[in-house]
Amino acid sequence: MTSSEIRSRFLDFFKSKDHKIVASAPIVNKNDPTLMFTNAGMNQFKDYFLGNQVPDSRRIADTQKCLRVSGKHNDLEEVGRDSYHHTMFEMLGNWSFGDYFKQEAIDWAWELLTEVYKLPKDRLYVTVFEGDKEDGLDADNTAADIWKKHVPEDRILWANKKDNFWEMGETGPCGPCSEIHIDIRDDEARAKLDGAELVNMDDPLVIEIWNLVFIQFNRKADGSLEALPDRHVDTGMGFERLCMAIQGKKSNYDTDVFSPFVAMIEKESGVKYTGSYASDAKTDIAMRVMVDHIRAVSFTIADGQLPESNGAGYVIRRILRRAVRYYYSFLDMKKPFLHKMVPLLADTFKDVFPELKAQETQVARIVEGEEKAFLNTLENGLRRFDSLEIKDGIINGQDAFELLDTFGFPIDLTRLLAEEKGLKVDEKGFEAAIEEQRTRSRKDAEKSVGDWVTVHNDEETEFIGYDNLTVEGARISKYRIVEIKKKHQYQVVLNKTPFYAESGGQHGDTGLLYVGEEKIPVLDTQKENDLIIHIVKKLPEKPEAAVRGEVNTTKRAATSKNHTAVHLMHAALHEILGKNALQKGQDVDDRRLRFDFSHFQKVTPEEVAKIEARVNEKVLENIALEENRNMAIEEAKEAGALMLFGEKYGDTVRMVTFDKDFSQELCGGTHVGATGKIGLFKILSESGVAAGVRRIEAVTGDRAKSFVDKELQELNAVRDLLKNPKDCVKSVASLQDENKTLKKQIEQLMNEQANALKKDLLQQFKEKDGYKLLAAKLPLTDSTTIKNLAYQIEKEAGQVVIVFGAEVNGKPQLTVVISKELTESNKDLHAGNIIRELAKSIKGGGGGQPFFATAGGKDVSGLDAAIARAEEMIK
Repeated sequence: MTSSEIRSRFLDFFKSKDHKIVASAPIVNKNDPTLMFTNAGMNQFKDYFLGNQVPDSRRIADTQKCLRVSGKHNDLEEVGRDSYHHTMFEMLGNWSFGDYFKQEAIDWAWELLTEVYKLPKDRLYVTVFEGDKEDGLDADNTAADIWKKHVPEDRILWANKKDNFWEMGETGPCGPCSEIHIDIRDDEARAKLDGAELVNMDDPLVIEIWNLVFIQFNRKADGSLEALPDRHVDTGMGFERLCMAIQGKKSNYDTDVFSPFVAMIEKESGVKYTGSYASDAKTDIAMRVMVDHIRAVSFTIADGQLPESNGAGYVIRRILRRAVRYYYSFLDMKKPFLHKMVPLLADTFKDVFPELKAQETQVARIVEGEEKAFLNTLENGLRRFDSLEIKDGIINGQDAFELLDTFGFPIDLTRLLAEEKGLKVDEKGFEAAIEEQRTRSRKDAEKSVGDWVTVHNDEETEFIGYDNLTVEGARISKYRIVEIKKKHQYQVVLNKTPFYAESGGQHGDTGLLYVGEEKIPVLDTQKENDLIIHIVKKLPEKPEAAVRGEVNTTKRAATSKNHTAVHLMHAALHEILGKNALQKGQDVDDRRLRFDFSHFQKVTPEEVAKIEARVNEKVLENIALEENRNMAIEEAKEAGALMLFGEKYGDTVRMVTFDKDFSQELCGGTHVGATGKIGLFKILSESGVAAGVRRIEAVTGDRAKSFVDKELQELNAVRDLLKNPKDCVKSVASLQDENKTLKKQIEQLMNEQANALKKDLLQQFKEKDGYKLLAAKLPLTDSTTIKNLAYQIEKEAGQVVIVFGAEVNGKPQLTVVISKELTESNKDLHAGNIIRELAKSIKGGGGGQPFFATAGGKDVSGLDAAIARAEEMIK
């Protein structure tokens, strides 16, 4: 059975059990501040478990893209070393929201595994929760009794809270679970040792394949448990492990999920994959790392998260760099390769996750750009490694940390490089440096979330902010206190609100709440999953009182102008640059808009001007907003609405149109009633943010006018300085040409002066032990001329040490040049070390290579002392 057939049979099975089959949520978790990435199938249904939303179907099934590389669920370091850990994996799941419970969940799981997939019953083991005295929880005898209908009692294993009690986090919905494990060892091994002895013992051939979670409690902030009003089922089955079991393999990497990619690497590298899991099987580990990591990186980029230097983007960059480091170090592949696997990956998943196929070229280019950048960093890091100061054959722990932090060198690469040179790494010092960084990170991220205090039992929050900027007669549903870095933040949820919560790149509203007679500022409005949370300055004294809310209308209006301008610009980009110019991110507030989009080259000034002109043309047309708020998703697709990759759309959507032949997008943000209200649109900059991704920043309305006014004032000032010429551009160009000519003349005079000095300086060398020393203060004022003069003299004089001091642009400068042969034969002669000592005389600092170094300072009067110090030092 192929992996595609295995996936299809799962979904078809639960469809036959009246489950609604839904699409995978994006792998990047945008609206949940507690999670960077979707790390379990239940993430997209979190609001149903929390009671913030009511599902339109009480039975759901899907296959979900998941990523586990940070926080509690972090499998990164295990990937490649064993047969079953992955960064990105698929989670097959079925859910019941207050519908069926343990009986159906267990019966259907057994039916699917043994009757549909034909897995041998005598190889399956199940675990059930043994209870926990501390939490006052009894053993799950109900689940055990149901399992007794399917498996012998000796294959029903009791497990503790650690293994068989599932929790969403430190607080929230939770409950006992029942895991299904399979023993895929050969018959001889099974005869020697019962598989029951190996369940939950990290044996690679006795593994968990399905977890059935029975959610029936809520964990409060004080650690206590309370029963939920409804009981739910949340199951998760690792797709890759299931394929291994069904296809009769001993490793996930031997299944058809991964084997085509391994074969591709074999062909490209010329290295044979042996399937070894020995710790020294570096080439096999490298191949497994590569085929795993390219999945994580590609799907995350396709879902809208670019590799970046912080946050979720940094995690993706780390994964990608880990793969590059493995193929560079162990497969001797020195050129970018990962991007070549993207087309095969896109074809493999085109029917289940089509978003990658739709962006195949774009994703491949981004991956290639990241590979190139890190390969350059790798080379620089290797050079840094070669320049480390080694004492007693040990690499300093802080240096090892620098290689990790600055050059992206994992510690195992540093160990390997050290071993090749007969060195060791100060592991304790490295761990101390890592721990210091972790401590700083923990302090920065300190956050304590209190329980929600219910004031009124409201099922959902009604958002009325598209039509109203005020609300009367609202009430507080619940509130809580969040402590961030030892400061309290107060969060309030209303039953209805006009406040727009930050989402889709648009910042949240601010304003005021009047609770009874009390006036409370709203500092921000955020979204947690689909819950609208008002961040307020303080909690009301009477939270049960009626609430009147007022949105800051000035800020909302300015933000709406910018958001509508984004839509107009997106459409203009499609007209002028092509349909490939798709949104990759946006950040819109009341001050400006920032828009990232896919494009493979710099947008020319002429194209920028055309984009700006086209948007302003649509502004002047004063096109009225057309809005369809509850449109069926299929109807929106037929209408040609622009849909963004990485967004999770429901069955009904909101379509925003400004001229159906120009701009038509699915969007939940706020907009102006007609484009004329934007007033003016002005692009401030166009730049690149990643391979194949460009960024435009722009302003609208009053800020656009202010920007234009300022630019005109500066232009008029320039005109005044140039005596109001007819052609200002021509006059500036003429000045630049004149400046270039004068610079060349000065350079020529400097060179002539240097040549005259050279003859005299060649006579001033002092003989030392095996070399000559020249230390002199020069009358030159150009650093390039000084450097060139030093190298000319060094070339003519042979084995020399040269120290020059000069006043450059009113500041002291020192230059040291040493013949390369001398630096290799005499380790005491190191230009960088010498310059650092000499720089003290001019109250400055500097550094450089063994053969060339420079230093600047503050005290020109110290130049003579620096030259004298050089003659004393260099003996």
